[in-house]
Amino acid sequence: MGKEVERKFLVSSSAWRDGIEAEIRIRQFYVAAQPGRTVRVRISDGRSARLTLKFGDRARERDEFEYSIPLAEAEELTAFAIGRVIEKTRHHVRHRGYLYEVDVFGGKLAGLVIAELETPEDVSDEMLPDWLGREVTGESRFYNASLALGGIPEIAA
Repeated sequence: MGKEVERKFLVSSSAWRDGIEAEIRIRQFYVAAQPGRTVRVRISDGRSARLTLKFGDRARERDEFEYSIPLAEAEELTAFAIGRVIEKTRHHVRHRGYLYEVDVFGGKLAGLVIAELETPEDVSDEMLPDWLGREVTGESRFYNASLALGGIPEIAA
């Protein structure tokens, strides 16, 4: 079991694009979701797939179990998706030694851009990049399960 410790931010400018180190095309969907627990399937670049179970409802920290699964089985599981299949491109952007994952959503969520910072340490506001907007950590409407079951939160539309 791992601990996922993350902060989420809306993105306020495109300045992050200057620091892109890697890019991953992601399709992900949920086969179970309720408050405090989710079961997700993620297909990366159409080449690999992972099954992820997340537990907990604390804003910054959740228990996470993640397993590789055969790509063909992941594709089969799309038939059991609840809500929409999320399409996004994840960009790895490094700033002051920290890795940010900037997700640019497509499909019905087009226009939404969210950055995540996964680190157990507290990063002071002065260390955060200028291109980050409002922090949305703990606001469930900005979590992928909510996006799959609902849509773009009004504030981000």
